[in-house]
Amino acid sequence: MLKPNFKEAKKRTKEDIKVLRNEYVIPEDMKNFGLNKKYYIKTYGCQMNEHDSEMMSAILEDMKYIKTDDYEDADLIILNTCAIRENAHNKTFGMLGRIKHLKQTKKNLMVGLAGCMSQEESVVDEIINKYKWMDFVFGTHNIHKLPFILKQHDKTNELEVNVWSNEGNVIEGVPSKRNSKYKAWVNIMYGCDKFCTYCIVPYTRGKQRSRMPEDIINEVKELIKNGYKEVTLLGQNVNAYGKDFKNLNYNMENLLEDVAKTGIERIRFVTSHPWDFTDKMIDIIAKYDNICNYIHLPVQSGSSRILKLMGRRYTKESYLDLYKKIREKVKGCSITTDIIVGFPGETKQDFKDTLSLIEECKFDSAFTFIYSPREGTPAAKMPDNISKEEKEQRLYKLNEMINKYSKKINDKMVGKVVKVLLENISEKDSSMLAGYTDTMKLVNVKADKKYIGKIVNVKITDAKTWSLDGELYE
Repeated sequence: MLKPNFKEAKKRTKEDIKVLRNEYVIPEDMKNFGLNKKYYIKTYGCQMNEHDSEMMSAILEDMKYIKTDDYEDADLIILNTCAIRENAHNKTFGMLGRIKHLKQTKKNLMVGLAGCMSQEESVVDEIINKYKWMDFVFGTHNIHKLPFILKQHDKTNELEVNVWSNEGNVIEGVPSKRNSKYKAWVNIMYGCDKFCTYCIVPYTRGKQRSRMPEDIINEVKELIKNGYKEVTLLGQNVNAYGKDFKNLNYNMENLLEDVAKTGIERIRFVTSHPWDFTDKMIDIIAKYDNICNYIHLPVQSGSSRILKLMGRRYTKESYLDLYKKIREKVKGCSITTDIIVGFPGETKQDFKDTLSLIEECKFDSAFTFIYSPREGTPAAKMPDNISKEEKEQRLYKLNEMINKYSKKINDKMVGKVVKVLLENISEKDSSMLAGYTDTMKLVNVKADKKYIGKIVNVKITDAKTWSLDGELYE
């Protein structure tokens, strides 16, 4: 049994990051382990988790498992979890409650926990003490070892806990079963060294480590060959890409330019930390048409005092300077953000500072949250004297303002012709297709299914707060 350890997870040494290319192996006796069996993966959290689930799918299918979208029909269930907020934690344990009842009738059902929650000591202790009926737990560092974890459990028929709490390496050669034929996630780096006081990611994902440029470029070129139109470059803090290279002077602006030169039709990247966003990056985004005019730039708070308590390393003023540079240089750019309300010690004035920042920036949209303490982080130990009611009122006011500007920005698009990558049938109306503009606006379009997977001209006919309606424009 290998349990997570927060003290180990926090360590940052000067050891070289290894790029390991032959770590992914299916043992001979596991190559048909999933024959005539179905698997189900439930994913919580960020894009990184989604891409991790794509890798798990590919590994399981290498073992002959077949995917099902109904967990009650599965022989193997994996919950790929998120540790950012308490809500995701509660959803995971709620789902485990439902699965427990299923397991009572399906004795051979295998159930596993993966992802960021698996890297938390308290979660794994709870699993060991109260969820002994589960079969395996593994973390974010050893997805490629899934066949061996299943093999070990099959051998002992006991709860197999195999979670690595280390700084991490870069594992190449792990396959992906992508959820889309047109858009792909491409990891460019793993981990984070920022240690924002509220954030658990540096503990669950390990230290900042970048993939080699040629591995990323080759992956993008392969995706182009397979007909993909769009890639999203992924990292906990993509702007810090390359900062860990010791013998290579190559960073995010270099990578963005090289990916743009592959000719892929659309390039996105998430998530950016304002601290590492350089002027050269802005210039590259402005220079290449295939780098989308969309930037997610989390601010978290509009109060410099709170930003300091959060360990964010910038002020309200420096954030606004960066925001204005992007607006000036990247014409027609859509900018979204993340905001936390009710951080420990947030005063009414601090919250007013956040609202004033929203007034000034008029973001296209924002992901907003009430602060959620995560065990083991510095912020969880800070005195929090703000009532739940006050936090909820602040969130309501914040969302009211953000939604107002989202709608105003979308209203300005009515009558315009924009390019949309049509991805699937609209959830709103089965007679329509849905897709995104390069500025990340969701558009529902009256169009035949033959247009799925194509980038088409669409005339916007109606605007809502979170989406647009349109029709094909020949």
